[in-house]
Amino acid sequence: MADLTALQVATLSAVVDTIVPADEHPGGVEAGVLDYLEGQFGRDLAGLRAYYGAGLDALDAEADQTYGVRFGLLEPDRREALLRAVEAGETRTPWPFDAPAFVSTVVEHVMEGFYGDPGNGGNRDAVSWRMIGFEVSD
Repeated sequence: MADLTALQVATLSAVVDTIVPADEHPGGVEAGVLDYLEGQFGRDLAGLRAYYGAGLDALDAEADQTYGVRFGLLEPDRREALLRAVEAGETRTPWPFDAPAFVSTVVEHVMEGFYGDPGNGGNRDAVSWRMIGFEVSD
């Protein structure tokens, strides 16, 4: 995925599914958020590929320092707690940039991919639109 390593993609997948967890509706990954991000990394978000990579590496380091494993191996409640801590600026490891801003940026892009127009690669089968009762008229 657009210059991210396999480990970074695994971490991003875990982040996406932490932000939009599956319940009676699909989670973020199943709803196509990674497809959306991949498409955007080739267009509008091209300038943020290195930022994402560095932030995902920092998040893994934070998880390792806090829990002894990388982010993607954490239980969902621990992933959520760690994201909330980083979002609040409560970090244990050095970050290459403002950690809360990174979390905010990722949340914004995940929401775009989950709730946006399916034509942009996310919101597979308009799952989020159906979830909120939005109907498209032809």
